[in-house]
Amino acid sequence: MVEGTRVLAIDYGTKRIGLALSDPMKILAIPFDTWENRGDLVEKILTLINEKNVDKVLVGYPLNGDGSKTVLSDVIEKFAASLRGRSGVDVELVDERYSSSIASERIISSVAKKSKRRDKGLVDKFAAAVLLEEFLNS
Repeated sequence: MVEGTRVLAIDYGTKRIGLALSDPMKILAIPFDTWENRGDLVEKILTLINEKNVDKVLVGYPLNGDGSKTVLSDVIEKFAASLRGRSGVDVELVDERYSSSIASERIISSVAKKSKRRDKGLVDKFAAAVLLEEFLNS
């Protein structure tokens, strides 16, 4: 990885995707945003990669508890391949088992308002941050 560049983590869902970015020193995992999953998704991500100087993308890869593929696994493999082919950056699939549960626990402990805790978009970007944090700490 190049110094001064960032890592982008994506928690992919059929309705929304959560995004998290590292700082340029690749120490912190920062929940960034939640986007609707629409037809222009790859283009929006390519723009973000360029704007934020991203050199690596992590895409959460859903697996069952026993490690077998889920119904979304093939969709995410195709999404990651498309991103890899069009971005020119390293795109890696990472096990996302339990990331949403961990994100929900963190939100409950850090967000005061109950109505804000139920915001699914918040869970999505925090789940992406969990993926990124695990990568940065490995």
